[in-house]
Amino acid sequence: MWANPDWRGGLYPPHAGRDGWLSDYAEVFNAVEGNTTFYSGTPRPDTVDAWSRQAPAGFRFCFKLPQRLTHGKRLRQVGQEVEAFLEALAPLRDRLGPVMIQLPRDFGPDEIPALAQTLEDWPSDYPCAVELRHSEFFHKGTAERDINALLISHGVDRVMLDVRPLFSGPPMDHPGLIQARREKPRRPLHVLSTANFPVIRYIGHLDKDVNEHYFAPWVRQLCLWIKQGKTPFLFVHTADNLQAPELARVLYARIAREMGWPELCAFPGDRQNLLL
Repeated sequence: MWANPDWRGGLYPPHAGRDGWLSDYAEVFNAVEGNTTFYSGTPRPDTVDAWSRQAPAGFRFCFKLPQRLTHGKRLRQVGQEVEAFLEALAPLRDRLGPVMIQLPRDFGPDEIPALAQTLEDWPSDYPCAVELRHSEFFHKGTAERDINALLISHGVDRVMLDVRPLFSGPPMDHPGLIQARREKPRRPLHVLSTANFPVIRYIGHLDKDVNEHYFAPWVRQLCLWIKQGKTPFLFVHTADNLQAPELARVLYARIAREMGWPELCAFPGDRQNLLL
């Protein structure tokens, strides 16, 4: 996400208006999980044009397919609507990362033909990633082998939802943490890349030490994928997302040291605070 008023005074300048948030975000980070399309559906042309003006050439949007198609229609007979959705994003074509198909947690093996048809119709020049939540796809049995084979055959990545930090650490009565634990599916993490754009959605804890523990293996894995020529995407969430930008900066700094990359630039809000 980028539209978070709680990031003013940190990632964003203290009095930054909403219209400048994406520009400020893209000045620091080079990708965003576009959750807005999941809830709001296909964006209007003027909205896409505004995003295009604010995002530099190296930036990548990873939008989600609208939930009306994934949860409402359950991917049945959605070919024309998927085509219209991707067409609406055409002005951002050179700045699109994997478009994510986030499936309901009760979307099980018996509904895979609908997913298979969607992937069969999916244009090959649009990267795609699928987030599975049904428990049958996490048992390393026939259902998981079959779905992984399907994704590999279409060059589609499987989104990795890492909820281990969320369900670890010391007990807390933080309302956001309690709600996140109630809402997020507690599924095992299977680290694998079925195509060229591995996507990780990291659901962090509010305790810094817990996140430090789980960051270490991700640094090694991300560096390995990068050296193999893959382009991984990792998005950091927390229960209230207040700490998410700083956690992302900490993780990137570790990868940068391993890869010999420059550090991220200072947050726009941090720079302005230094001038006050």
